[in-house]
Amino acid sequence: MRPARIIILAVAVVSAGVAGLLALRVAGGGAPVQTEAVVEREATVNVLVAKESLPVGARLNPETIAWTAWPEGSIVEGFITDKNRPDAMESLNGAIARMPIFNGEPIRQEKIADSSNRIMSSLLPSGKRAVATEISVATGAGGFILPNDRVDVIMVRKSPEGSYITETVLSNVRVLAIDQQIQENEDGSKSAIGTTATLELTPDQTKVIAVAQQMAERLSLALRSIADAQEADTGAADYLLSGGDGMPIIQVIKTGEIVNGGEPAAQK
Repeated sequence: MRPARIIILAVAVVSAGVAGLLALRVAGGGAPVQTEAVVEREATVNVLVAKESLPVGARLNPETIAWTAWPEGSIVEGFITDKNRPDAMESLNGAIARMPIFNGEPIRQEKIADSSNRIMSSLLPSGKRAVATEISVATGAGGFILPNDRVDVIMVRKSPEGSYITETVLSNVRVLAIDQQIQENEDGSKSAIGTTATLELTPDQTKVIAVAQQMAERLSLALRSIADAQEADTGAADYLLSGGDGMPIIQVIKTGEIVNGGEPAAQK
């Protein structure tokens, strides 16, 4: 074999080897590179929440409230945090729940009242009055009426003819409290029986129920649906109001009837 051919053959073999190595490197460099995903945690803020469900009138204390981490982006106005009220655990000790607060719910200032001992006045909205009326199992929806429920007040009275008349004297008023006592039944079960219901009323409604309590053979509470909570609660039997246009009206009640409720008193 001539030397020239041997040289050409050697160059071809070397070139083929180099091309093969380059191809392997290119194929190896295209393999996917695995990288670990980096998860960034959102900053948190300590928010004051309830550790258990708190009914209306319950007092806050270190056993019922606690700080818990809350995503900073989910903080809304009204939340009590360790930034805006770092002393909240101490300053709110003994505060009163004006509305139901559920387990894990952030504590908001509008749902609580100060820690004074005047519990009922703390529960009353501005301009409203608390008035108590006697109830029983028969007149209180069988014991199912609870604080914060809505009720109608129905008056049962006797007419001069001897028949009974029923009238709704107050509509959709809120129950502030029931003085319930636990009573044991014959079968060993226990039930909560209330004897007095305290209602949240307007000043005019307090006059209506005061007259109705004198006229009525019996006052009954009719439990309303929770869906009625947004309806107006200022309705009342206006004819029972003892006054108008700044001039007092004398009301004479005889045998359950208003005899001369429309005559104004003589001015002295």
